[in-house]
Amino acid sequence: MKKTRRKKTDAKPVTKLTEAELEKMSAEFDGEFVADTFGPPTSEAKARLRRAKRKPGRPRIGAGSKAIAVTVEKTLLRKVDQIAKRLGTTRAKLIARGLKAVLKEEEAGTR
Repeated sequence: MKKTRRKKTDAKPVTKLTEAELEKMSAEFDGEFVADTFGPPTSEAKARLRRAKRKPGRPRIGAGSKAIAVTVEKTLLRKVDQIAKRLGTTRAKLIARGLKAVLKEEEAGTR
């Protein structure tokens, strides 16, 4: 088993602290109810909370994505799946690539 090295710190162990140092460190906890010192959350704190609550998911590409239903001829779909497998990509990515190529071609033709 590999031993991990601890980072060296300048902090003294608690057993080596003087009474005055311990008092200074624990002074903030001597109040009756610490929550009374808190105010409403800042906009930055609210934004951090929203980000923390957000569920992890796929990273957004562009303006996001939308699932659609498209009818495709079986033989064409089979060929698309074969090409996608050969290229190591997904059917959706291959179809998106084809749509982008058509859009690029159309934009070039209208200018």
